Amino acid sequence: MLKQDKDSKKVLVTGGAGFLGSHLCEKLMNEGFKVICMDNFLTGRMENIEHLLGKPGFTFKKHDVTTYIEVKGSLDYVMHFASPASPIDYHKHPIHTLKVGALGTYNSLGLAKDKKAVFLLASTSEVYGDPEVNPQNEEYWGHVNPVGPRSVYDEAKRYAEAITTAYHNVHKIDVKIVRIFNTYGPRMRINDGRALPAFMCQALKNKPITVFGDGSQTRSFCYVDDLIDGIFKLLMSDINYPVNIGNPNEISILDFAKEILALTKSKSEIIFKELPINDPKVRRPDISKAKELLGWEPKVSREEGLKKVLDYFKKELGI
Repeated sequence: MLKQDKDSKKVLVTGGAGFLGSHLCEKLMNEGFKVICMDNFLTGRMENIEHLLGKPGFTFKKHDVTTYIEVKGSLDYVMHFASPASPIDYHKHPIHTLKVGALGTYNSLGLAKDKKAVFLLASTSEVYGDPEVNPQNEEYWGHVNPVGPRSVYDEAKRYAEAITTAYHNVHKIDVKIVRIFNTYGPRMRINDGRALPAFMCQALKNKPITVFGDGSQTRSFCYVDDLIDGIFKLLMSDINYPVNIGNPNEISILDFAKEILALTKSKSEIIFKELPINDPKVRRPDISKAKELLGWEPKVSREEGLKKVLDYFKKELGI
């Protein structure tokens, strides 16, 4: 289903200095695209893109996408990845999270419309909320509390999907929507509050590993290289509806904590704290569409991926 010729194509990546955005910029550069990376460093980091600065075809623009976006010349693709994405970040910046999902998506779509560019939205498995079905497929509408503590992120992404679909239906823009499930890899922020970096840092420091609830809630972790490969295949496809990209290998949080302990050979103990409100009890992607329509499925096992990312966390912690 791959279609467009990628030679000398120009791409704008909003949130390009973030964890996923920087890996995406790197992938696009390696594929021969000209890349404009846009970020305001609310949660992104210059260190994530330093290795790309100065390379032919790579441009960085500091800009907040909740304000009007201007790009001179032609543009073939707009990939909207700007958004706080971890609970710590969107609880710290709740209004900006909503604005980047609403105004940021609106401005990015307006640019794509003006440039006649393909538009790809980075959505999230959080649109499914605390799901009542497992695994989650793209036809599931979700179970989301619109005024709960996670709503600023969940509803921002649900709105972003809605306006992206409206632009496709009304203005005939070629749009893609990727629903991203839990992803990990180098360039994660070690203090972003998510389970993997929290467990890694606690274990490497031999501090107690904090498990919320009884640890029976599940997550499905996808290595970043696999995710970016799936996103790229979706970008090159002719699919205009949401597609799940993630690893369906599900594990309980308690078992995951034990895996981290074994990997790091840590002396940490596991302690339990109260489960946050509306924390999803299960999370596992149904990737049937990605397999069938994109020929994509993850290749990196969790065991292999965790070994890869261990060195990154040791380096970040100075161990």
